[in-house]
Amino acid sequence: MKLKDVLQGLTVLEHTADLEMEITGVSYDSRTTQPGDLFVAISGEAVDGHKFVPMAAGKGAVCAVVERPVEGIPYVVVENSRRALALIGGNWFDHPAREMTMIGVTGTSGKTTSTYLIKSILEQKAGAKVGLVGTIQNMIGDKVLHTERTTPESFELHKLFREMSDAGCSHVVMEVSSHALALDRVYGIRFAVGIYTNLSRDHLDFHKTMEEYCDAKAILFRRCDIAIYNADDPWSARMLEGCPCRTFGYSVRGKADLMAKNVQLLPGSVEFDAEADTEWNHVRVGIPAEFTVYNTLDALACCWNLGVSLADCADALARNHGVKGRMEIIPTPGKNYTILNDYAHKPDALEKVLAAAREFATGRVVALFGCGGDRDRTKRPVMGEIAGRLADLAIVTSDNPRTEDPMAIIDEILAGMGPEANYVVEPDRVLAIHYAMDHAQPGDVIVLAGKGHEDYQEIHHQHFPMDERVIVAEHLKQ
Repeated sequence: MKLKDVLQGLTVLEHTADLEMEITGVSYDSRTTQPGDLFVAISGEAVDGHKFVPMAAGKGAVCAVVERPVEGIPYVVVENSRRALALIGGNWFDHPAREMTMIGVTGTSGKTTSTYLIKSILEQKAGAKVGLVGTIQNMIGDKVLHTERTTPESFELHKLFREMSDAGCSHVVMEVSSHALALDRVYGIRFAVGIYTNLSRDHLDFHKTMEEYCDAKAILFRRCDIAIYNADDPWSARMLEGCPCRTFGYSVRGKADLMAKNVQLLPGSVEFDAEADTEWNHVRVGIPAEFTVYNTLDALACCWNLGVSLADCADALARNHGVKGRMEIIPTPGKNYTILNDYAHKPDALEKVLAAAREFATGRVVALFGCGGDRDRTKRPVMGEIAGRLADLAIVTSDNPRTEDPMAIIDEILAGMGPEANYVVEPDRVLAIHYAMDHAQPGDVIVLAGKGHEDYQEIHHQHFPMDERVIVAEHLKQ
């Protein structure tokens, strides 16, 4: 592809490169640069990619996209190389996102469940083949792809979209993280539907303030045709400021475009009446907890606005069996207690999952949790306070300590525990799970919080295998 075609849509400030030159590949990591590549020097969170232009040139790059002039290689200067990479990705793969109906979901909690519910409805009732981009995995229809982070870097994202479109996908539903929005990984993509779930304390090591965090999320609403929002969430007003498109709210507690009435929280499921405009239908979803109602409203609002009736949505949802690591019940045959696995690794999510467990527990609520290392330290005592207040027993353990001392993390969690809190400490998460099972009482609900779909423990930059489903199953055999 000629350089001028790769750069289509970019504002070029100056260049020394021949715009007619042939480009055979694109890279933004000098370690993977190949001869004939266009190298995009992006300013990373920790490292400035301009420092690696000489290395990329040495590996055969024929041109560099930069934010300032460099030596030793023909270059193209742009104002923002991150945004340039996103636009280059679209050009390189011939804009696959334009060939599909794009649905983006942002918010602190509920993104994963919402995307899976939307995918399920569209595939069952709209005859769609749906690509999914998310925390747990990426999917092309039924084909599962491994994923490293919620939203891939922009160039990889367009490559994935091309695979999806070529495989016959008509729709894409994706989790759009605040990092992806702030770092322009989805820059240039137009979403048919943008969905906002909620906002609670998270990622403040990156965004610094809740207002900055909210404003990053709000970028999605500037790039969609219809903005679907949680009318019960206090941050929605800020999300909607200056929103240029049609908006559609949903609510459990008040009046909105879509409302949940007569909510019933049952062991293992939720039921409610969904009302939108002149249409209503009874809905049942086999995932316990009130926040499932909100996740379901996300999916209903999205699919209803894409032309699927509430009756068809409800029928599809009744057939859905939940999402791995999201209020997932781990089988414990022959035992009189329940083990619930959930990705809750943030204060708001932990509070919600423990409150949900309280709704159907006939015995104690036991919270087994930790906090990630090298991440926002301010949430550690907050999570300690929540577990100490809401759980009858808290088992404080490790959750991806990374480069930190696990006991140092635990000490910061314990600092938030109130004087009435009942807790034990076991830094080895496998032994902590064994302890919870060995000391379980009839009717207990044991919440394994924080790992969810993850099947590893990250320690000093290494991933050690650790699947909580396997740990439970093996301990039951013993």
